[in-house]
Amino acid sequence: MSTTTPARWRHRAGALVLATGVVVALAGCAANASAGTGSDSSDGTVTIGAASNGAATETKVTVAEDTKLHDELPAAVKKSGKLTIGVGALPSGFPPLAFTGDDQKTLTGSEPDLGRLVAAKLGLDADVQNATWDNLFVGIDSGKYDAGFSNITVTEQRKEKYDFASYRQDNLAFQVLADSSFTFDGDPSVLAGKTLSVSSGTNQEKILLGWQKELQAKGKDFSIKYYPDGNAIKLALDSGKIDAYFGPNPTIAYQNTQSKGSAKPTKTAGTYSGAGSSLQGLIAATTKKDSGIAKPMREAIDELIDDGTYAKWLKAYNLSNEAVKQSELNPEGLPLDNS
Repeated sequence: MSTTTPARWRHRAGALVLATGVVVALAGCAANASAGTGSDSSDGTVTIGAASNGAATETKVTVAEDTKLHDELPAAVKKSGKLTIGVGALPSGFPPLAFTGDDQKTLTGSEPDLGRLVAAKLGLDADVQNATWDNLFVGIDSGKYDAGFSNITVTEQRKEKYDFASYRQDNLAFQVLADSSFTFDGDPSVLAGKTLSVSSGTNQEKILLGWQKELQAKGKDFSIKYYPDGNAIKLALDSGKIDAYFGPNPTIAYQNTQSKGSAKPTKTAGTYSGAGSSLQGLIAATTKKDSGIAKPMREAIDELIDDGTYAKWLKAYNLSNEAVKQSELNPEGLPLDNS
């Protein structure tokens, strides 16, 4: 299947852009399902990573309902008995975030799975529905979806129209071969003398070019090489033509998982906020403004953090390096001039 990045996963306002990935060995990844629903249990049992074909470590958890949070929900949601979750993963999905599973029907991935966990905490059945990126927001606007769980970055522009309950850091990452000694702790000076790859026209390219300009002003520099797709980037990394690839952390986390046991396994050498040095970007559950759903969802996420379920969810998808200490209601988002 093609590894070209779907446009729907590109964050507006200069947020993280999901770059091209390595070959995805997922039988159901290209399935154009109009809706995908997991086998959510009415007893609070949720299977994280169901039908994910190696994108996650399948983990079964039982979530205890919080009746107090259930009572805080809008009357219409309580009456329906379900949380209708929109995911913008059509037509082909993007692992490990959201994609049609290897059973050809389950909408699996980190995003719909967290939606299922939150629904269970709220005492609701999860009704997970797939859409295109644009139609995801149309569905939230119209009330078709109670919430969007779809790797949505909080921005100040979006906060004018939506309420947010944050649940994950929005990070970029450096990918290197597993035997590399290179590490990145936020100081761009360590890039001097390196040869790096980044996808053209992305937020990570903008950040990398900014660092290059800073180093050049100090008499230092690094090289940037561009490749047409993720397969070519991986070949360049394997052959030593580049020292590291700078891309979206979830993409790299997935690639690292898939490379285990191969001749050239990879690892993450460090992360960096997709919002830049002055702000930690955040991914959040997204609801129609003033719908009354975001606050109980934020509290549900906090309870999942406190009881350890949240950590199990992140670990299953190799995304523990994007953990937040608590969910925030309408946190500071990317500024309007971040483009």
